[in-house]
Amino acid sequence: MLDRRLYLHLATWLGQWPAGPGRHVVGSWRRARPAWDGRLRPAVAVRVDGSEVLSVPPRQVEAVRALVEGPRSALYEALPAAVGQPGWVVHDDVFRWCLAPAALPDVGGWTTPTDPAFPPWLHLFDSEVLVVRDADGGYLAGVGIKRHDAYGHELAVGTVPAARGRGLARRLVAQAARRVLDEGAVPTYRHDPANAGSARVAEAAGFPDRGWSSCGVYPP
Repeated sequence: MLDRRLYLHLATWLGQWPAGPGRHVVGSWRRARPAWDGRLRPAVAVRVDGSEVLSVPPRQVEAVRALVEGPRSALYEALPAAVGQPGWVVHDDVFRWCLAPAALPDVGGWTTPTDPAFPPWLHLFDSEVLVVRDADGGYLAGVGIKRHDAYGHELAVGTVPAARGRGLARRLVAQAARRVLDEGAVPTYRHDPANAGSARVAEAAGFPDRGWSSCGVYPP
């Protein structure tokens, strides 16, 4: 049975869940308003077991539905323009979630994301981020939480090249996942299918690959 928090997250984030076999285009006001970082996400989809829910702005539902009968490559080529962003691109991701984070020791501390020593991507977050520093206080690795809605919080992790291979990322992700679960939401994790390093981090932190995938329209 699907975890209730995950079900509520997908239904809220996409505008509908679940769906039957095939691709289903649904409208959601969330696609027309800024997301967690103040940026638009005009199209988001989640796929599993031959079923896909593609969420777009309500005004673009009919235009996108006219595209879905063709091959996926044709849809991807036409989708950005169909949702009002012709210069943007479609990215695929592996979609993971976790209900039992790996029992790895905590490694970082929670702090505000405004430290100028942090990488720019951490500055996008509007709540505490989880960071590991070196002995001199320099940034080594960090996790931010994308609070898409009350039920699903997506984790994003980054490690400086010099600190990779120490297991920092997996420990940070597991630590952040425990916090998300304590807050009553389900932690999710998405990564490029070709990113083997991110896949290893996810697996080690307790986010198995269940065969789910997602995609979205993003700036190039």
